[in-house]
Order: sequence, then structure tokens, then C-alpha cells
Amino acid sequence: MHELSLMQSVINLVEEKAKAYGLVKVTKIKLVVGKMTMAFPEALEMAFSALSRGTVAQSAKLEIEQREVRLRCPNCELEFVPELPYFTCLRCGHVAYQFIQGRELYLEYFEGEGEG
Repeated sequence: MHELSLMQSVINLVEEKAKAYGLVKVTKIKLVVGKMTMAFPEALEMAFSALSRGTVAQSAKLEIEQREVRLRCPNCELEFVPELPYFTCLRCGHVAYQFIQGRELYLEYFEGEGEG
């Protein structure tokens, strides 16, 4: 369950940046998660609930945007959403591919409140 370590890294980053920006409370966190990361939103939410206790993010709303896998065929240049688990081009049947999206996992933004 790598979601725990992923979420711990996210919370650590949010705490570090919130402190740098003078925030005492984080109200919203948005993550972008590609399907090929195999990080399941439900597991990320459970990890967030457990790991955010006692942090500036403990009452934050966690929003997770899950991105579909999108590929580009290097043979015919078609951009397509594959029929998982197969990664063959829908136009020419070529089996090599380039990822356009679906492998990303990043903190897009967070919102919070300062003192006062």
C-alpha cells in the first residue's frame, strides 16, 4: 500500500509550504493522480484521514482528480485512450507507444488561512 508513503510526502510538503506562506490552517488540497500510478483514490483518502491528524491539514478537504491513460502511437501519431490492459494503437495496431498522461501524481494546489 504505497498510498501511505505517497500521502505522507504530500502532507509533509503541504506543512512545509503552509508554514512558509504563514498559513495556520489548510482548507483544501488538490491532487492529480494518473491511473497508471496504481494509487487508488479511496486508499489515498484513507491515508489522508489517518496521516493528517494533528497537522495544519487535519480539517482540509482532499480533492483527487484521476487522469485517464492517454497514449500516442509513434507510428501513425494517433492520440488515444487505450482499452486497458492492452496498449496497441487503435488505428494501426502498433504496440510501441508514448505516454501523454496517466503516469502523473502531483500536488496541484492547496488553499488555507493565515492568522487573524
